[in-house]
Amino acid sequence: MLGKYPIGPVDLTKILFSRIIDIPQTWHDQAETVVFSVRLPRVVMGAVIGGGLACAGAAYQGIFQNPLVSPDILGASNGAAFGAALGLYLSLGYRAVSLSAFAFGLLAVTLVFLISQKVKFNVALGLVLAGIMIGSLCSAGVSYLKLVADQASTLPAITYWLMGSLASIRVQDVFFAGPIILAGVVPLMLWRWQINVLTMGDEEARTLGVNTTLVRTVIIASATLITAAAVSVSGLIGWVGLVIPHFARMIVGDDYRVMLPAAALLGGSFMMAVDNFARMIATHEIPLGILTAFVGAPFFLYLILREGGRQQ
Repeated sequence: MLGKYPIGPVDLTKILFSRIIDIPQTWHDQAETVVFSVRLPRVVMGAVIGGGLACAGAAYQGIFQNPLVSPDILGASNGAAFGAALGLYLSLGYRAVSLSAFAFGLLAVTLVFLISQKVKFNVALGLVLAGIMIGSLCSAGVSYLKLVADQASTLPAITYWLMGSLASIRVQDVFFAGPIILAGVVPLMLWRWQINVLTMGDEEARTLGVNTTLVRTVIIASATLITAAAVSVSGLIGWVGLVIPHFARMIVGDDYRVMLPAAALLGGSFMMAVDNFARMIATHEIPLGILTAFVGAPFFLYLILREGGRQQ
């Protein structure tokens, strides 16, 4: 119902059910277009992207045993950003830009995984170091494309895309990115008890009969699908995968069997709420990356101060 074009709850209910049952039309055709072509896809993708990023972040924090890990730790976000910037620089169409972002996100994590295989003494450390390296290279590539891009048209498009937004979400994005994100979330939900075991360390997990290599590979592949697909249609939206898992832990505890579904629900709700603020609090829509940073940074400052106080 929220937006510049007012739609009341009665009309909204009628419009939604008009696709299921025969209801006499008492609303304007424009209202139906706004609901089904603009707002409903945006709401659906906001929930799916927010829940997916929160799940990916929580899973990474578990397998790497680090509360400061986020879904972009292995370079998926930076790779997707480079792919999108390259597509915009080459003046590709909207769908081609999304596909380029998705492909480069997958490629970045694939390179990270291959490089990490050379680090035998500590697999997790190898992944993180390789992710930092590949992510830095992709960021440098984005900076170069911004440097040589046309300042009148291409540069603003790249800059706005990097800030993250759901403004350009359409029905085709739901059918493109939605199934991919859900395909990544399902394995995380099914194997969330094994993430519990991995949080105790690889040696303890092997003692309990968990194939740590297989589990870590599946989790990384699933989280990569989520992150690359989300970034390919929404741009860079930070802090969701980093902050929301901590909110979930504060509410339900550290047990991933409960915490992961809670993180998914909180992430989807948070993304939809922030998107409403982005659309409503100013004349021009504010990029989501800015608003999520305003929420995430103070929360992490609070965590640092709280944990520092406990150590004294």
